[in-house]
Amino acid sequence: MPARTLQLENPATNEVLQTLAMHDTEQVRDMTANARRAFHDWRWTSIDERIAITQRFVAEMRKRQEEIAREITLQMGKPLKQARNEVNTMIDRTNYMAEIAQATLADEILPDKPGFMRKIAHEPRGVALDIAAWNYPLLISINLVVPAILAGNAVLLKHSSLTPLCALRMQEAYRAAGLPEGVMQAVVVDREGAETLLTSPNIDAVFFTGSVPGGYEVYQKAAAGLKRVGLELGGKDPAYVRADADLATTIPNVADGAFYNCGQSCCAVERIYVDQKIYPQFLEAFLAEVKTYKLGDPLVEETYLGPLAQKKQMAVLDGQVQEGVQRGAKVLCGGSATKINGRGNYFEPTVLVNVTNDMKVMQEESFGPIIGIVPVAGDEEAVRLMNDSRFGLTASIWSRDQEAALKLAPHVEAGTVYLNRCDYLDPALPWIGYKESGLGCSLSHHGFMEVTKPKSYHFKIVP
Repeated sequence: MPARTLQLENPATNEVLQTLAMHDTEQVRDMTANARRAFHDWRWTSIDERIAITQRFVAEMRKRQEEIAREITLQMGKPLKQARNEVNTMIDRTNYMAEIAQATLADEILPDKPGFMRKIAHEPRGVALDIAAWNYPLLISINLVVPAILAGNAVLLKHSSLTPLCALRMQEAYRAAGLPEGVMQAVVVDREGAETLLTSPNIDAVFFTGSVPGGYEVYQKAAAGLKRVGLELGGKDPAYVRADADLATTIPNVADGAFYNCGQSCCAVERIYVDQKIYPQFLEAFLAEVKTYKLGDPLVEETYLGPLAQKKQMAVLDGQVQEGVQRGAKVLCGGSATKINGRGNYFEPTVLVNVTNDMKVMQEESFGPIIGIVPVAGDEEAVRLMNDSRFGLTASIWSRDQEAALKLAPHVEAGTVYLNRCDYLDPALPWIGYKESGLGCSLSHHGFMEVTKPKSYHFKIVP
């Protein structure tokens, strides 16, 4: 029987980019068995050696930086400049996790108790499956792969069908860095193959980044084997611009938070609430900022907005615009799908006003270059509307008053609350979602706890 194939399409041109052979069911079973065997040796490798291999992995990725960035652009349409930024951020994030690994994974020695020795060890979970998303194909996968390997686990990386080349590049770099065979494997499979992975008895933990429906499905299938599950799902992240905000810095940063990577970010700004006292001036300047964004060929250096990675998302965005307009919203710019040289999955940067919080554009994840802006009477109304969502990944407050922000932040239902910034992950802080934005966390020392399990040592000393 001929091998099943995966066809990659360039979203900027709708042309076939590459065709890959997919792993069949038997190969997937062999890969999970290989991972199990590799884990039994890798877990005993010293932390110093794991860190050294990780550092060499970084060096190998750096060697391939331009080629990897270009492949990201061709696979999912991210402008080349932004793809280069992703490679650099991936390197910085990996270096940070390697720097804290030794101290984080060290045994916790409890206070002396006469006649006893007590400690807590952090043991690897075993074989981890990472099902990674396409929108930040390196960053999303590195959040799990690097700490899992540093902690002594083996990893199977099943990347999105839009960006499988990123997983193959990571596998190539790890092998060149000296990682033993089987410790990190890139798996190219379809839905059937993914189910084989999810239900395999050789898989101990599953980490998924993607849609809410996809997260529920993964959670249910993994539960049958009592596997540890981590989920990073959707977002509908709000920004609140207080009356005392510095608009000169707030407007370009909020706009960038909404439209960077064509709005295809889990933590993109997707709703904006502005104090009514500054609403007119905010709106005028925000619109002027958005109109400077160049939509076009993602391989051109000046391009800020490339195509949408998924053709089907154009219909989602169009539906949100049309539903809003039918209910009284007004389109100030954009609002339509378009083509560049007659090709591609492009959507104009879109700003909507006269929106209400129950419209789709304010409740359903957009994952595209579209934003709704609402005036509010003050802090109380802003927080109420910010929390009026089934999601809770991040939220941002824009103000000169840090004390006011500190009082507001505990009332905001989100895993990360920013002040005067947005759409950013600090690897020293846990990345976590509230409500339907996910389960578990990644990054920081807490991220290592997701890929390890505590083991208690309770020794009574006999003279």
